[in-house]
Amino acid sequence: MRRRALVLVGAAATLLLASCAAQVNPDATAGEEFGFWYGLWHGLILPVTFVVSLFNDTVGIYEVDNNGNWYNFGFLIGAGGIGLPGFLTGRRRSR
Repeated sequence: MRRRALVLVGAAATLLLASCAAQVNPDATAGEEFGFWYGLWHGLILPVTFVVSLFNDTVGIYEVDNNGNWYNFGFLIGAGGIGLPGFLTGRRRSR
């Protein structure tokens, strides 16, 4: 029973994140530069966006019209932030 609930929650989360996949719309973003917060968001949704981009050529995982270092920093934190807490805490081996 718990396994089914966990699978359902995972599927719902995947669908929710897939609906937020980043894609380039030149009409909507003309002249707009994406900064730290957009980079953070694009990094957080990177796993889902990557899978969607494999099947859809109009979806990009990285916004090319960005403001440079701040976007890159946000993207790096967002992409690494998923596994970073687990990496920092780590499991200690018991002897």
